[in-house]
Amino acid sequence: MQQSFMKTRPVLPLVLSMSLPMVLSMMVSSLYNIVDSYYVAKISEDAMTALSLVYPVQNLINAVTIGFSIGANAVIAYHLGAQDARKANAAAAQSILWNVLHGIVLTVVCIAVMPAFLRMFTSDEMIVDMGVRYSRIAFLFSVVIAASMSMEKIFQATGRMMITMVCMMSGCVANIILDPVMIFGWGPFPEMGIEGAALATGIGQALSLVIYLACYAAKMIPIRLHFNREIADPAIAKKMYAVGVPATFSLALPSLLISCLNIILAASSEVYVLVLGVYYKLQTFLYLPANGIVQGMRPIVGYNYGAKEPARVRKIFLTGLALSAGIMVLGTVLCWTIPGQLIGLFSTSAETIALGSTALRIISLGFIISAVSVISCGTLEGLGMGGPSLVISLMRYAVVILPLAFVFNLLWGPVGVWHAFWVTEVAASAASWLICRKKVFSAMQ
Repeated sequence: MQQSFMKTRPVLPLVLSMSLPMVLSMMVSSLYNIVDSYYVAKISEDAMTALSLVYPVQNLINAVTIGFSIGANAVIAYHLGAQDARKANAAAAQSILWNVLHGIVLTVVCIAVMPAFLRMFTSDEMIVDMGVRYSRIAFLFSVVIAASMSMEKIFQATGRMMITMVCMMSGCVANIILDPVMIFGWGPFPEMGIEGAALATGIGQALSLVIYLACYAAKMIPIRLHFNREIADPAIAKKMYAVGVPATFSLALPSLLISCLNIILAASSEVYVLVLGVYYKLQTFLYLPANGIVQGMRPIVGYNYGAKEPARVRKIFLTGLALSAGIMVLGTVLCWTIPGQLIGLFSTSAETIALGSTALRIISLGFIISAVSVISCGTLEGLGMGGPSLVISLMRYAVVILPLAFVFNLLWGPVGVWHAFWVTEVAASAASWLICRKKVFSAMQ
């Protein structure tokens, strides 16, 4: 299988070599998110509000397709470590078939519910109309997203991070270039407004998938997708869903959180809804690169777990934690030194910038400690322990933060909601450390 470098190479160089391409890809992806929102904000503040309201459903689509792919990644990496090529190939083929089905269901359901979903948060029909127009086009690419996510995790499971980086960056760069062209109608393209932003996103995603398929056809990975009776192994599907379902819930929980917080904040003013949406765009600059480290770690953890190397698993965990914490330090410094300039990328309103600056400073108090939760979840997923990973995510995105946000809002207004973020991160990180001491350190002696 030609994957032994995951077991023999020194841990720090190995984690860096696997993670840095993903970190770079995630930073470009973060840039795409910022640029996409920047151009949408140029249409109008209503357009940016519509994008913020659509975001939870977009995140749900990503959560289902990425979450299941994470389960496939863990299973493929484990079988590669155990030198079982047949089961690794079967898991890869199953991941494609199941995820395409997920994409079809998501397309139909999400398009159908969007008008009613948007009216839960606003009575402004202009915002609802913009949200529906954007989402109908964006959601039509759900099958493309699903297939692309499966291919991404298959390539990552084999350690081909540079290929993944090229595919992801190609899609993001295409999106960045096409955004202003399609939104404002540059050159021969008609002015499409918010629909142009959605179409540019879909074209970028399709380009990534095409490059993945071309690399697979060129046999750049040791995995072969054989769609025959071997892929009907229910035990493999069960293992993928055992990790994929908790991972999906973990990734979908931010959608639940944002929707609930939007309800709480909208009672005060729609400006706070906009501020929350802007924050979630900005925080991708931190959490997507941190996720790049997780993506680099996850196949190494799975491979070494399958190869019976517990000491390396523990060292990989601690190395990833240190790298992630470094990213969070940088984010904290930026949010405290230039919050107004960051919010100003999306709004020219003095009120929005002032309220957003306060929010960034308060929420960023939890960035550094959140590295423990982020790396713990990724490590546990790599070990195939989806349940404990889900417990951590539930704390971060539902069980702790939502009651705190509700109570703090009653006591201190919207500012209290911002404080709920960092208090939750402290509690979740403490729980994460205890879980990993038991699951990663003690249980693997």
